[in-house]
Amino acid sequence: QVQLVESGGGLVQAGGSLRLSCAASGRTFSSYVMGWFRRAPGKEREFVAATGWSGGIKYYADSVKGRFTISRDNAKNTVSLQMNSLKPEDTAVYYCAADRGMQIHTTVYEYDHWGQGTQVAVSS
Repeated sequence: QVQLVESGGGLVQAGGSLRLSCAASGRTFSSYVMGWFRRAPGKEREFVAATGWSGGIKYYADSVKGRFTISRDNAKNTVSLQMNSLKPEDTAVYYCAADRGMQIHTTVYEYDHWGQGTQVAVSS
């Protein structure tokens, strides 16, 4: 079992940057695939980024590729999302998620554990 707590959300102007962090409890963090998802107002939760056990393999949604970077620190049980060149359409609640499997998935239902979310708002 792993518990996830996100932090780092806030209000930023378009073109700005934010760094989200997710702290995980438990001693088996390194055996979880970690992902970030987001839910914009009136929309379904969608995939943003994910990384495998070691952090060497990373997947990104096309909408954030080249602007966002996911990274993990297994020694500190954390996963981060560096968001640069933010756009108003990035406004959403961002969720950290963990999947006990080996394969990196981009769908919501594959992830077993979720944080409570952190709000990101980008003004134009």
